[in-house]
Amino acid sequence: MSPITIGLILGAGVFCIYWSFWPQSEIPRPRRVHPFAAELRDHLNQAGYASVTPTNLVVGSVVLATLTFLAFMVFVGVVPISLCFALIVGSMPLTLVRMRARDRRTKLRDLWPDAVDNITSGVRAGLALPEALAQLAVRGPEELRPAFAAFAEDYRATGRFHHCLDLLKERLSDPVADRLVESLRLAREVGGSDLGRLLRTLSMFLREDSRTRAELETRQGWTVSAARLAVAAPWIVLAMLAMRGESLMAYSRPTGWAILLAGGGVCLVAYRLMMRIGRLPEEQRVLR
Repeated sequence: MSPITIGLILGAGVFCIYWSFWPQSEIPRPRRVHPFAAELRDHLNQAGYASVTPTNLVVGSVVLATLTFLAFMVFVGVVPISLCFALIVGSMPLTLVRMRARDRRTKLRDLWPDAVDNITSGVRAGLALPEALAQLAVRGPEELRPAFAAFAEDYRATGRFHHCLDLLKERLSDPVADRLVESLRLAREVGGSDLGRLLRTLSMFLREDSRTRAELETRQGWTVSAARLAVAAPWIVLAMLAMRGESLMAYSRPTGWAILLAGGGVCLVAYRLMMRIGRLPEEQRVLR
């Protein structure tokens, strides 16, 4: 082996030894999540189906739509009719999850002021913030106890308060919980004697917001019911017509395809428009 080669190998070895004393810190790349998947994940958490993934829900909806299409093809034999009802049935799991999530958010909106009051009482009694949050697993509202019990277990296992707060936010997936968690995180980092005042102000604001929303939702509930009834009525009539085979043959022609497509588009646009007019805007999770 030539002296030049030996020198190059020696130089490379010395350089590698020198380089090992300066480890490079890897910058974690944020994982990109599609907005639809993130929204669906929040709905599943809010509905109480945390063990179900968005992929499972979408795949289940597709399978249900396929089975419905095949069943209607067997009993009806008209492709556009089968396709319409397959789309309706396939969208039901997603619709039910969103309805359950909305109902649970409404229920939790009335419970959060009591939970904040319990945290305030714990802080005034001399408990540390982690202990004040953990005691909600016993003294807090029934709907919120499992999430705070999991927080208590995480904190006992790791002792990392901020990490446990992130896990709590993920379990609850609620805008009010995000505000509460970030307020407690800030109070933990900054400190001071204004935590009790902050929690009392937050509790008062949540009560006023819940009372105002309840009054508005009661007054505008008829608009939502009317929208659902108006959209469901023509498809109920179509389902009744499906019992008579001779009346469905017209829908197997191009004109029937056009009528069903136009009717579905009009129903969808009208329903979305009435829901947008009649429903109050939902609070978004801006403090993820």
